[in-house]
Amino acid sequence: MMGLTKTRSCSVVLLIIGAIDTAFSNPLQSKESWGYVDVREGAHMFWWLYNADSPSASYSQLPLVMWLQGGPGGSGCGFGNFEEIGPLDRDLGPRKTSWVQYSSVLFVDNPVGTGFSYTDTDKAFATDVATVASDMLVLLKHFFDKKEEFQSVPFYIFSESYGGKMAAVISLELSKAVEKGTVKCNFAGVALGDSWISPLDSVMTWGPYLYTTSLLDDYGLGEVNSAAEAVKQAVDQGQYLKATELWSVTESVVEQNTNGVNFYNILTQEPDEKMTSVAGEGYLSLLMRRHIRPLHRQSLSQLMNGPIRKKLGIIPQNVTWGGQADAVFSSMSGDFMKPVVDVVDQLLDAGVNVTVYNGQLDLIVDTMGQEQWVKQLKWVGLQSFSQMRWTAMDDPAFPGVTGAFYKTYKNFSFYWILKAGHMIPSDQGPMALQMLKMITQQD
Repeated sequence: MMGLTKTRSCSVVLLIIGAIDTAFSNPLQSKESWGYVDVREGAHMFWWLYNADSPSASYSQLPLVMWLQGGPGGSGCGFGNFEEIGPLDRDLGPRKTSWVQYSSVLFVDNPVGTGFSYTDTDKAFATDVATVASDMLVLLKHFFDKKEEFQSVPFYIFSESYGGKMAAVISLELSKAVEKGTVKCNFAGVALGDSWISPLDSVMTWGPYLYTTSLLDDYGLGEVNSAAEAVKQAVDQGQYLKATELWSVTESVVEQNTNGVNFYNILTQEPDEKMTSVAGEGYLSLLMRRHIRPLHRQSLSQLMNGPIRKKLGIIPQNVTWGGQADAVFSSMSGDFMKPVVDVVDQLLDAGVNVTVYNGQLDLIVDTMGQEQWVKQLKWVGLQSFSQMRWTAMDDPAFPGVTGAFYKTYKNFSFYWILKAGHMIPSDQGPMALQMLKMITQQD
């Protein structure tokens, strides 16, 4: 029945990654818990919670952070967890920069069909961010109703890439639900990391960014700008599916003129893994090879479908981690190039704390593009924010060396993270952890 939720959860003490223990009488004493929520008929969303593990404070005294991965179709429970901010890395070794040291972390495989989340039929996939937000509100209501101890702790949504676009819309709906009392939580803010808030602003600045970093010559700059202009025309005409296709064409033009630059970090080119198009390949297939399958690399897939699946103990037999990722991306393709700048404006006007953070070496969502859409905000505080000078931050790993800049005015903040690409916690873990502490007011 639509609207009903169902949970199948278990709790364990975090000892060995393959260990399973469902015998605890009080699951609140455990460091982990996980489960499924049926957010719609035929749509089952998976979540995984790590209670904060700090030597100086109980998890009930620390904030709760929900992490949303990009794609759409990238798994937070997999990639975000084991490649970026979870307590263990992909090799199951302890991560020194895990966010669990300073907050409880809730990973959600979102939208439905992502990671261990799954749908019963193709009709159950989300096709736009409005559906994504509606599904997440069902999950969050269920989560906070079942985990009452988290209702009063500050709750933050952190995101990456397309996860930021989803996070903005989810945050707006959550703020309304909290005000109405339909979701009981202490919503404290949203952080948009290298986020797909204004796709066109990203695409239109690819050429200038690559040119200023000596990755394009004059000829290449002209070709990239020309391809980007075609994307703009499609967006201006409201032809968003066509814009997604032309966006893929623009990426190919970039690759051809830069000898295969890495869209996620321009300084870490991987020439053996160039994603150039092949004859007869559709643009959606190419986009999925570029942006979805790297989040499901073989070693991570083997971990998730092997030891982790066994540990969790609740994954249906017919569900494969990442098995529906391509379908998730494809289903959202018509919504992909639509901006949500107006949603950020509504969040700021509603008094929600909004943070934008971006990696210096990211191309797919370059910082120049982020700054462009921020300048388009109608927020009353924008002029004062723009007139402020930024503040330098030391890199925690290298005292005395600048690791980032930031500035804050009222309920809006911007962090420029140096020497980081698209996946900031992977590239600059100590700096990302420091940023987390500042945003959650622990430093």
